[in-house]
Formats: sequence, C-alpha cells, structure tokens
Amino acid sequence: MIIPFNKPYLTGKETHYIYEAVNSNKLSGNGIFTEKCQSFFEKKYGFYKCLLTTSCTDALEMAAILLDIQPGDEVIIPSYTFVSTANAFVLRGAKIVFIDSRKDHPGLDEDKIEELITERTKVIIPVHYAGTACDMDKIMEIADRHNLFVVEDAAQAIDNFYINKNGDKQALGSIGHLAAFSFHETKNIISGEGGMLVINDPQFGKRAEIIWEKGTNRSAFFKGEIDKYGWVDIGSSFLPSEIIAAFLWAQLENLDDIQTQRKKHWDHYFVGIQNWANSNNIVLPSIPDFSTNNAHLFYLVCENLQQRDQLIDALKKENITVVFHYLSLHKSPYYKNKHDSRELIYSDRYSDCLIRMPLFYELTEQQIEKIISVIVNISL
Repeated sequence: MIIPFNKPYLTGKETHYIYEAVNSNKLSGNGIFTEKCQSFFEKKYGFYKCLLTTSCTDALEMAAILLDIQPGDEVIIPSYTFVSTANAFVLRGAKIVFIDSRKDHPGLDEDKIEELITERTKVIIPVHYAGTACDMDKIMEIADRHNLFVVEDAAQAIDNFYINKNGDKQALGSIGHLAAFSFHETKNIISGEGGMLVINDPQFGKRAEIIWEKGTNRSAFFKGEIDKYGWVDIGSSFLPSEIIAAFLWAQLENLDDIQTQRKKHWDHYFVGIQNWANSNNIVLPSIPDFSTNNAHLFYLVCENLQQRDQLIDALKKENITVVFHYLSLHKSPYYKNKHDSRELIYSDRYSDCLIRMPLFYELTEQQIEKIISVIVNISL
C-alpha cells in the first residue's frame, strides 16, 4: 500500500455544518460560519481583525492593495517561497528584491535585510517556512527604523508562536502590520482551498472590509452603519462562500487534537532519524529558541542534489511518497532576467537538497516506523 505525502483529514462534522450552511439560505459568504471562524482567530490569537479569503494568495493580494503598492516600489521577499508571495506584489507593479535563506533554516536571513533596503523599499515579507518563526523582533526593529511595513506570510504557521526578547509568546501572524494564512488541503487546518487576511494595524481595518467586498461598503450596510452601499474603492471577490467557512469551522473545533497528533508524528520522525542523519551529514529541521513548533512539515536537507534523488528513489521503491519543495524564485523563467547578479546560495541549496516527509493526521505509528526503517537502511 502506498503511503502518500498528504491525506486531508476530516473531523466528521464538515458535512453537518455544510448542511447547516445550505439550510441557512445564506451561501454567498460573510454569514454565520464566516463570523464564527473570524471570531475564533481573533479571540484565540489576539489578532485585531480577521477576514476569511478564498486562498492565502487572495489574502496576500489584499495586503498589496491595502499597502497601496505602486509601480517601482520595492518589496523584500525570500527567494525560497511559493510564487504567490511574490505574485501578489508583482501584480501591483512592485520590484521584487529577493533575499537569501538562513544557513540553518529555509526562512529568510534577517541579517541580510538591511543591506537590501533602498529609498524605494516599502515592505518586508517574512515567510514562516514550515511554520517556524522568523526573528520578528529583529525584523520589526528594522522596519520601524526605516518606516517600512511588514506582512507575515504565515501560510504554514497556524497555531505557532514567536517567543520575543521579553520571553513572551506572540502568535505568528499577530506581529506584522498584516498577515496571510492558508487553509489549503496540505495545511494543518484545511478547507480545501481557503485563506485569511489578518489586520493588526487598525488603520487598515475599514478599508480591508471594502476591498474584501469587491470595493463596496457592503459590510457597513449589513452592519446597519449606512442605509445603502456602493462602489467606493478598488477590490475584488475575495471572501469565500459559507460552505468553505462551514468546513473550516469543523476543523477549528478540533484544532488542539489535530495539533497534538501532528506534533507526535513530528517527534517520532526526529527521534527515529536523528542518529542516521548525523552519520550521513543530513540536516534535520532546526527550531530556533525564539520559535515553537506547529509540526507543519518534517523535512531533511541532504548534502547535494544527487543524494536527495537517491533518497527519493529509494523511498519510492517502497511505495513511500516524499517530495521536494520550492524552486528558487530568483532563477524562475519569469523573474531570472529581472533579478540582480547576487547569488542566493542557501535558497538554491534548499531547492536542490530539501525533502519533505509524509506528515498528516491519519498517518499511523506503523507507517512512520516503516518510513524510518527504510531511511536508516539506505546506504549513501
């Protein structure tokens, strides 16, 4: 039997809540289940305001509109990320300035941010890769010093925390001016497709609702704040249907159980593979002191591309599906001629050497033991 890379987990209440949504006669979004989900995040994590979106991509595009990105504005983004992180700002005419990853982690190298800032720089986008926090104290201090905005790409970072310099825990997504989350079926908490924009700076709250509602003040109308609504700004159809929100609500009710199971799997991998990895110069996930672990991904970083391919092939022969991740965006066909001559050696290293292991709720201990057994018996 094949062990897949991912299997979407259903808690059992999804179809029940979808049925409720259908019978509510309110399917177009911004109804009861949308409100339940948004309130959940605001209360649990201290976000100022949350708006569900049809994807994390849409949340990032909303962020770019809210920040009034103009042609020629520069946005600092890690090269080792999904294309949506950059696309949202390219669509507004921004110039993407790619930054390298850390030597010890695929997240951006915070120590290289300041040297990339120019008079055209407007935004820094830290991507919390594998849910692991970037050094947000350092990033926010740089942003404050240069009067820049920070948008956290927290697509993978649900229910994870940054430990600040005072020792306090802050939910990822609650620190930057704005943040974007994903509920794609590969994430910890899912709705098939789906996302969320988090607004932490109150100056963006009202306009965010307008952009969310296709550029109209429709939300204010439904709240009884105005007697009619109209077109007042740019925007698009960013809010999801109540069916998506209903599915998501079933997941959120089981958040703690889902997280406990995923962390158990993550720890099982780490303990089982650690000695073999050390013997073969393979790097396991690094969790810095300023981050907790939400067990979004378990990955290995091989010595080179050939070793990675050897591991993938050996596991494939045992019906175990493992996959690599992003290709460096600065070398992409679309952007390579727009990128400057800087080499981003660690971004390229992760593109060539990183492997993601199967990690999902219903993965069994026996399956993990099989995966570990195959790996530790591979001769490299």
